[in-house]
Amino acid sequence: MLSYALRRIAGIVPTLLVIVTFSFAIVRLAPGGPFDQEQPLAAPVRANLERLYGLDQPLPVQYLRYLGALLHGDFGPSLSQRDFTVRELIGQGLPLSATLGVCAIALALLIGIPAGVLAAVWRSRRTDFSLAALTALGIALPSFVVGPSLALVFGVWLRWLPVAGWEGGAPRYLVLPLVTLALPVAAYLARLTRGSLLEVLRAPFVRAARARGLGGPRVLLRHALRPALLPVVSYLGPAIAFIITGSLVVESVFALPGTGRFLVQGAIDRDYPLVMGMVVVYGALTLALNLLADLAYGWLDPGARHE
Repeated sequence: MLSYALRRIAGIVPTLLVIVTFSFAIVRLAPGGPFDQEQPLAAPVRANLERLYGLDQPLPVQYLRYLGALLHGDFGPSLSQRDFTVRELIGQGLPLSATLGVCAIALALLIGIPAGVLAAVWRSRRTDFSLAALTALGIALPSFVVGPSLALVFGVWLRWLPVAGWEGGAPRYLVLPLVTLALPVAAYLARLTRGSLLEVLRAPFVRAARARGLGGPRVLLRHALRPALLPVVSYLGPAIAFIITGSLVVESVFALPGTGRFLVQGAIDRDYPLVMGMVVVYGALTLALNLLADLAYGWLDPGARHE
């Protein structure tokens, strides 16, 4: 298991380097610049600003300087919010965004896996058909439709929950964003769990366990559930990426002060350091959480470690 983990960890660094390189090139080569305004700056002022932030250097030089600063944990100053560094802005919004993402994954697992197990155990019954319809609806509806709909029902009509903001850090402000993020992932997990469990329940080793007189719950929990969760664990990587990127939309819909607003505003303002800082943080988080998913897969399937 240790060698399997080390191999996965060794692949993170070059992958992150590729993400940084392509992101740097795309951001810098995109039309516009950080000092483009409705009223153009005077040429000497613009030249001084570009010299101050090192934007007058060739792109390869800027890239190497950025990598050198990144190795020391320096994301540089923000070009649009000049009283703050990028690291300070990330420190302001990352705790909320991380809490939202982790809780959304946990909620999706708590809803999706039991729902898939129930649908497989009660297959071809009314419960199975109802869950199939709900999962199809959860997959089909995007977050920017689900979020406002939940806010309209539970915030405006019923007045049970707040529809936006983050006043005092009260947990009730996260309920609607969490449900909005978790529902599509829970729907996918339910469908994957149901299909995989139905296939495993028809496997010869499960039939042999039943022939030995083992009860249904024991066969399910001790013999069938672990191999049935392999496709679910494989999906956790894309699910994590979906939640990380989906949180940008959800934070905007519910006006949460997370890192998503900095990425969106930085892209609008062509704030190169801010956009790159957000990309590096989101990329590193995605790779780290995918690593945990790979390790969980290796624990569930010992054959994957040897391969």
